[in-house]
Amino acid sequence: MQNKIFTIDNKKITGYPALAENKPVIYLTTYNDDGGEVYDELQKQGCPDFTLVTVSGLNWEAELSPWTAGNLFKYSEMFTGGADTYLQFLTQQVLPQAEAGLNGILWRGLAGYSLAGLFTVYALYKTDLFSRAASMSGSLWYPGFKDFALQNTLCKTPQHLYLSLGDKEARARNQYLKTVQQYTEELAAHYRSLGINTCYELNPGGHYRNIISRSAAGIKWLLTQK
Repeated sequence: MQNKIFTIDNKKITGYPALAENKPVIYLTTYNDDGGEVYDELQKQGCPDFTLVTVSGLNWEAELSPWTAGNLFKYSEMFTGGADTYLQFLTQQVLPQAEAGLNGILWRGLAGYSLAGLFTVYALYKTDLFSRAASMSGSLWYPGFKDFALQNTLCKTPQHLYLSLGDKEARARNQYLKTVQQYTEELAAHYRSLGINTCYELNPGGHYRNIISRSAAGIKWLLTQK
């Protein structure tokens, strides 16, 4: 089947359809429209058949942050808390068009890297549409997020949750970034305590190393769980 490409509100959506019917669908928010590279990597690794839907063209700081936090870094855009709006866009506009024509859906997954990884975990508290999730190098350092995650109830308890980090990410001087490993490990323990099958992996290197292969690893893990 051919890839399905369409645009909504200046965002590019690309669907890489499964070969057979009744297969999983995973939604991946990307920064550089590199979802095709992730998909190709998964195919090289012989991953199970599935549909990948990628979304690109976002203002990451504005649209993936769960609430307003201002300008946290010298050269970053403002974190204006648009995650709820983006989630509504993803579930109400992207999802129906992306799944039109698919012959059955086994389950839905949500995945993302960096701020999109933060959004992935946040979304589990706001919608019950996704039963599996993968947050690669997720920005779980975000101010107030750990407390939010520990104090609130998941909208739907996912069957499987994948979390990963680079083993050098916590070496940052920034007061927020240096907490990322501690917070990620605390949240992984919390989700395990809820009975969620949670995988936490440390990868070699910093935040920007091997983004494609790390993203593929998280998605493949979701696809290979029973």
